[in-house]
Amino acid sequence: MKPWRAIAWSAGMVGAVVTGTAVSLASHSSRIATQRRNGAEADPYQGEALGRLEPHRRSTVAADDGVPLAVQEVGPAHGGTAELTVVLVHGYSLDSRCWHFQRRDLARLFDPNVRLVLYDQRSHGRSGHSGRANCTIEQLGRDLDAVLRATARRGPVVLAGHSMGGMAIMALAEQRPELFRDRIAGVALLSTSAGQVGARGLPKPWLSKNNPLTRTMGLLAQWQPNLVESARRSGSHVAWSAVRGLAFGDRDVDTALVDLTDDMIASTTVETVTDFLDTLGTHDRTAALAGLRHSEVLVLGGDSDRLIPFSHSETIAARLPHAELVRVEGAGHMAILERAELVTERMCELVRRVARDERAEGAAEKVSGS
Repeated sequence: MKPWRAIAWSAGMVGAVVTGTAVSLASHSSRIATQRRNGAEADPYQGEALGRLEPHRRSTVAADDGVPLAVQEVGPAHGGTAELTVVLVHGYSLDSRCWHFQRRDLARLFDPNVRLVLYDQRSHGRSGHSGRANCTIEQLGRDLDAVLRATARRGPVVLAGHSMGGMAIMALAEQRPELFRDRIAGVALLSTSAGQVGARGLPKPWLSKNNPLTRTMGLLAQWQPNLVESARRSGSHVAWSAVRGLAFGDRDVDTALVDLTDDMIASTTVETVTDFLDTLGTHDRTAALAGLRHSEVLVLGGDSDRLIPFSHSETIAARLPHAELVRVEGAGHMAILERAELVTERMCELVRRVARDERAEGAAEKVSGS
């Protein structure tokens, strides 16, 4: 096929995907709209400020390349001094709102008192736009380092990363292993992978840098971003159905949770989505996992995850024999929302273990120094 014909074919495919203009898709969209309305009427989260919790402090941290990262800090709900800091790192095409339940409940812990730090990854949420060259897992590791230096200068730290957020933590472990020996006392790796994402889970052709559909989407997003985003919005009900099917598991999922996830994804530009595809496809931090041996580690995944299958969590745990491996039955990629109570309780247990370890270490030092 001649190059111009390949481009034209890809452009036509992109148009079909992002606009949803086919009659069959329009009919499907109408059915989905009805399902969404019916689900909203029975929404158990109507009284919940889902994704709208206000922090105690907002700030901006400059990454090493100058990109502004939007940061939120949440103090202990009971007041007083926090015993440790938990940093929540979100995943690909999402933003810090995905941590709604963990943010709400971890702040309520009484023993230990916990402060939370959340931030939006570059080009996501409220953070500044990054050039394509710096949309890499390596750079995300450096961004996390910058946030830690600005917001968690003292005391023990627990890092929790979902999906691409977990990959950022692995990148930091590769870049600064001494932090995990001296400061980072706990790590939660949720629905994530140490490598070969394109081999299992996300379809390898989609992640391939040679995929003409992916490339054309990126080119169109750079050339006519308003047109692409407008076309994308016109197929919103179809996109919502795809989110429900791909991001969640086999259990019935509440409409409000799909709505929140869909809104986060829809708020991420097509350009950003395509900019990060290369780094996801080439991510391999298996060797870096050795840097976590000094930390308490929780590895958790849903066994109905269609994006990063549970086998990736098993691979990570096999490299970290001291880690706790949790299999969330029936949960998909968004287990942090879909099975929030279970996930949050496991994270609370991790935080309590870290606090006990830190207290025991402090007592031992006090005795040896007396």
